[in-house]
Amino acid sequence: IQAAWNLKTRALTEMVYVDEIDMDQEGIAEMILDENAIAQVARPGTSLKLPGTSQSGGPSPAVRPVTQSGRPITGFVRPSTQSGRPSTMEQAIRTPRTSLTARPLTSASGGYVRLGTASMLTNPDGPFINLSRLNLTKYAQKPKLAKALFEYIFHHENDVKNALDLAALATEHAQFKDWWWKVQIGKCYYRLGLYREAEKQFKSALKQQDMVDTILYLAKVYLRLDQPVTALSLFKQGLERFPGEVTLICGIARIYEEMNNISSAADYYKDVLKQDNTHVEAIACIGSNHFYSDQPEIALRFYRRLLQMGVYNCQLFNNLGLCCFYAQQYDMTLSSFERALFLAENEEETADVWYNLGHVAVGIGDLNLAYQCFKLTLVNNNDYAEAYNNLAVLEMRKGHTEQARALLQTASSLAPHMYEPHFNIAILSEKVGDLQRSYTAAQKSEEAFPGHVDTQQLIKQLKEHFAML
Repeated sequence: IQAAWNLKTRALTEMVYVDEIDMDQEGIAEMILDENAIAQVARPGTSLKLPGTSQSGGPSPAVRPVTQSGRPITGFVRPSTQSGRPSTMEQAIRTPRTSLTARPLTSASGGYVRLGTASMLTNPDGPFINLSRLNLTKYAQKPKLAKALFEYIFHHENDVKNALDLAALATEHAQFKDWWWKVQIGKCYYRLGLYREAEKQFKSALKQQDMVDTILYLAKVYLRLDQPVTALSLFKQGLERFPGEVTLICGIARIYEEMNNISSAADYYKDVLKQDNTHVEAIACIGSNHFYSDQPEIALRFYRRLLQMGVYNCQLFNNLGLCCFYAQQYDMTLSSFERALFLAENEEETADVWYNLGHVAVGIGDLNLAYQCFKLTLVNNNDYAEAYNNLAVLEMRKGHTEQARALLQTASSLAPHMYEPHFNIAILSEKVGDLQRSYTAAQKSEEAFPGHVDTQQLIKQLKEHFAML
């Protein structure tokens, strides 16, 4: 698992650099009949769909970069965020999550553990098991064989329909007294998008046997139904029965982080480290939080700890380079970035490193080097909106207005959730006298980041201009 996304840093100039990184009656009737439907408008602090509604006052986009959904970038690539999220039953059945895929992470297990299915790869002469010829009723009557067969069908072949049929026959044969089969039926329902049915199965299994994995599965159901508060209470009830369980504490921290309650998330990650001081995710997330809290020296200690533990990848050296730069340890900055470039496994990672090197160049005042770094970022990743924005700022400083406008329009179309390109377009248009375009862009900037003071001041000035006209 790769610890730590790239940290994208801040730099201030005249213009703003990008931070580091009504329903019809038929629709209403469908929503009433759909058990899996959620409320269109959630109460503040109770939804993951609207992370900006957090009552704790989460970090602003001016301090910490956000994803397209509005959540702050975390310090860790999580399994559940890397897998596909099917929206229909057909997509769920066809989701390519088998042992034959190259995807390194899986959310198929409640404890986020990758199953060792490599030994069950099909042979070149034909399939290992021909599922269409199996008599599931016969195998369901043999509990030991049925469990192994279910795991093969579910995890290796990804045939959720046959897996569900086998689990239903087996739990019927066990007279509905085997909690393990109820959990497997719940997993099938979850994969098919039937979350309420999955919830019933997991609750029934918990009544028969209290298991940490079942709690994790049930919490995933609540998160998919956009009920993070219910998931939090479930985790806390689980901690009463399993004190000090790391996966439960980590689950609470993840939910708080997704709800923009970073301070509570950091506290729970610290509790995780009290139980397991080698937990990579907790160390990476705390280090990232310290970096964005203007404490690069403390963040450096956490990333050095990861290095001592044997984590050796591009992202870690990238973060070490940024922390060294902001902690004014310049002797280690460039060597860390060189190592990050050497360890980069794909062009996206290389682009992230060149982008951050561009910020280092801006920080030392070498704008020509910064220009070259941002250009190299786009060579490796042509969809890097932040690099387009920052190149536009540099072009504007050179007086190249048209190039700057084209770059900013590209950035705003690639990443409409960022406020910086919209604000920069507003500033640029206001300077050349295009007040209408400036006002439109400023409104988009305010929509992306309502608390941005410069945007509010610009809108106020434009309104005064319009009132005079």
